[in-house]
Amino acid sequence: MTASPASSHPHSFPVLAARLWPLYLSQALATGATTVSTILASLVMSDLGSERLSGLPATLISVAAALSAAYFGALMLRRGRRLGLASAFGLGTLGGVLGFLGASWGMKPLFLAGAATLGAAQGGFQQARYAAAESVPAQVRGLALGLLMMMSVLGSWVMTGFGVQITALGNRLGTGEEVTGWLVGAGLLGLAAGLMALWRPVQEPAAAAQRGAAAPARPSLAAALAMPGVKSTAAAFAAAQAIMVTLMSLTPLRAHHMGLEHGSIAQLISGHIAGMFAFGLLTGPLIDRLGLRFGFVAGGALLLLAAATSVSETHAGLLLSMFVLGLGWNLISLTSSKVLARFPAAQGPSDSLAFAASALGTLLGGLLMAQAGFPALAAAAGVLALLPLWSAWRVRPH
Repeated sequence: MTASPASSHPHSFPVLAARLWPLYLSQALATGATTVSTILASLVMSDLGSERLSGLPATLISVAAALSAAYFGALMLRRGRRLGLASAFGLGTLGGVLGFLGASWGMKPLFLAGAATLGAAQGGFQQARYAAAESVPAQVRGLALGLLMMMSVLGSWVMTGFGVQITALGNRLGTGEEVTGWLVGAGLLGLAAGLMALWRPVQEPAAAAQRGAAAPARPSLAAALAMPGVKSTAAAFAAAQAIMVTLMSLTPLRAHHMGLEHGSIAQLISGHIAGMFAFGLLTGPLIDRLGLRFGFVAGGALLLLAAATSVSETHAGLLLSMFVLGLGWNLISLTSSKVLARFPAAQGPSDSLAFAASALGTLLGGLLMAQAGFPALAAAAGVLALLPLWSAWRVRPH
């Protein structure tokens, strides 16, 4: 008896799900881990008596991710996706434990070491999107990447629903929920590392070598960067990451200065997260259907709109800005990942560039906002939003 065409076709949803479910579930767990730990790191630093350094954990996370992404990219290129991702999840488990112990014992250096370790892990496990893209045919890579984004937002939403349980665990341990979140995050990342044993990548270089099979030719980093559209794609992704992180971080501060209440500011963040992740099942297949240039142009246009509307003096205007900021980032991230899936040697360095750009963006953005005001910051973001147009012109259509 043969399988029906609908279920056996290599492009069908059941085939994709059967191949990728451990990878998708591990990504949901990893996103949930960062939701309950690093987002509240500034509050932990404040409770440790260093409110002036409340932004330091986030800075360390971005810098560590920038430094580690190229290393993990090279490791996966040499030893395979499964080992690289399992190592990243394992490193994140260690970071969560260190952060929990440092916060529990009142040891700021240990807590910051945990934050940096978890950041280094993110530089690795966020490359799961390349593993998902290369596991499916090129014409449905947008779908595979969109599904991965959906699992990310699902993991975040699920963990926010466990606030009562995390608080109860913190009460039993004698720690606050912000501190307990680091221990919960460590456990989730440990589960993600275990899931890698159940996932079978498309190709493991070590296994192929043992069978005497010749590995497919993969261009070096220099050769990959020489290909049309690769450098411009890396620049577009870095620009989108810098714009997204900077405006996401500083728009709530501006809203607070405008007198908006906590609930209204929370709506801005929720709208932004919805734009980033909730539409992956629409934007991914849309890029598959309309092409890479559409993704770059539409994403750049939305980022430009986000910058223009970020100077609004109303809650509705800021909500629109934060939503289209997330949606523009979504399109650029999916399109860039689909392009870079063809050039493994460029993936880690491109992610390092993006993490470095986000760290630099928040630092310089805060200074620019303090010196020249928020409109100057919005104008700078608008100029950066033009970079994806360069990539749209340089990249091959398919």
